[in-house]
Amino acid sequence: MAELHALLAEFDSPERLIDAARRLGGQGWRLEAFTPFPVEGLGRMLGFADNRVPRAMLIGGATGALLGFLMQVATNLDYPLWIGGRPLIAVPAFLLICFEMLVLGAVLAGIGTMLIANRLPRLHHPVFAADRLDLSADDRFFLAILADAAFDRDAAGKALAAMHPRAIIEVPA
Repeated sequence: MAELHALLAEFDSPERLIDAARRLGGQGWRLEAFTPFPVEGLGRMLGFADNRVPRAMLIGGATGALLGFLMQVATNLDYPLWIGGRPLIAVPAFLLICFEMLVLGAVLAGIGTMLIANRLPRLHHPVFAADRLDLSADDRFFLAILADAAFDRDAAGKALAAMHPRAIIEVPA
């Protein structure tokens, strides 16, 4: 028997998709959804509560601002210019560069963390080869029960069939 990545159910409305995700998620299945537009509340039902990107942006921003400040301090101490009685470490003059480095550090950390968290770049995903998935770009909503170590094909098929989808599609790994 072929290795299975997921069982995919096709629905014709976001309401039916949300109802199926709520019921199947309550039964403990690992779910993934494919929709033509964002569906309010679906992410919560699928268990998306990942906050790694905001944390990474906070750390990256703080690190960038600190490095920007230290870079200017080191430069002014190595090459002192005594101009108009200005102190060598003039914090107000350093704030613009600190802000720019804060933004740069936050953006780079956010993009890097997002790419790692989403396992990108991924040039191929098994679900993309599923029949009819191209309809998810138009007007169909798909809910996948992902196969894991404890996956039972028959139980998953019965659980999806109880949701009365338009079609159930097997997605090979």
